[in-house]
Amino acid sequence: MELLEIGRIIRPHGLEGRLKVLSYLESQDVLDGLAELFIGRNAQDATVFPLHSVQKGREFFILKLRGIEDKDTASNMVGSSVWMPSEQMKELPDGEYYWHEIIGLDVVTEEGLPLGRIESVFPTGSNDVFVCRGSEKEILLPAIGDCILKIDRNRGIMVVRLLKGLAES
Repeated sequence: MELLEIGRIIRPHGLEGRLKVLSYLESQDVLDGLAELFIGRNAQDATVFPLHSVQKGREFFILKLRGIEDKDTASNMVGSSVWMPSEQMKELPDGEYYWHEIIGLDVVTEEGLPLGRIESVFPTGSNDVFVCRGSEKEILLPAIGDCILKIDRNRGIMVVRLLKGLAES
């Protein structure tokens, strides 16, 4: 089972073992209907916990997990990541992708010149930006139609048009 990191525990919340989590989610709606979450420093060592309740906020969410019943136990979880099974992510419309589907794609220009691989994604006010790292340099690619021409997840390739200023040293 593939796990996706959806947040990081930043502190206990209250005395009954609730956890305040910095959210990595664009929409907290993905939490609706989940029966369990995984907690751990990495996906391989994460432990499953039944989900009792979740309070959704804008940049944070508060979790109450079965098995974490007091502030001391919750305090021991600070710094751990919160994970969910990838198969429980909602299917997106055509042309939209989750970040984990973008990270790792090989990037080539429309002429077929290899540029590198997508290492990370970060949001900006208007669009996401894909960080492409090649052997020589890093290129920041705006996630806009003029720049990102094609994403082929089956082949693991992103075809891009380098807009003026993107590939300059």
